[in-house]
Amino acid sequence: MNISFWLNGVYRQEEIEPGMLLIDFLREKGCYSVKRGCETANCGLCTVLVEDRPILSCSTLAARIDGKKVVTMEGMQREAQEFGSFLANEGAEQCGFCNPGFIMNVFAMLHEIKEPTEEQIKEYLAGNLCRCSGFVSQTTSILKFLKYKKAQEDA
Repeated sequence: MNISFWLNGVYRQEEIEPGMLLIDFLREKGCYSVKRGCETANCGLCTVLVEDRPILSCSTLAARIDGKKVVTMEGMQREAQEFGSFLANEGAEQCGFCNPGFIMNVFAMLHEIKEPTEEQIKEYLAGNLCRCSGFVSQTTSILKFLKYKKAQEDA
């Protein structure tokens, strides 16, 4: 089956098997930020953006990206690095395994909700599993990042 799509801003055409999962396809293409975790759509480690919306690549067929724009962490290094410094400053990245999926969800949330409340942040990120910290530090880092971004816009 032939599909065409944009991966991290680059237009591509690929031949795939009809039953291939998106996580396997993306990892074959060198997108190693897409982590394999629970494989049951419960942990959020495999989150990627398709048309700016977060999807779980472990439960999505690669055929579903035909004609769509897909972004992985590899395609948003500058943004991830900027936000990652806020995670690090709050001690929110202990092992770092959940960070790619978590960061993808944060940017999807910010695309959808311009000024999320703390409650909206917690609700939006409920599908991410972090075994190290329990999201207190992550929530604080998001709030500080939002304040920083707002100050930049107002300047």
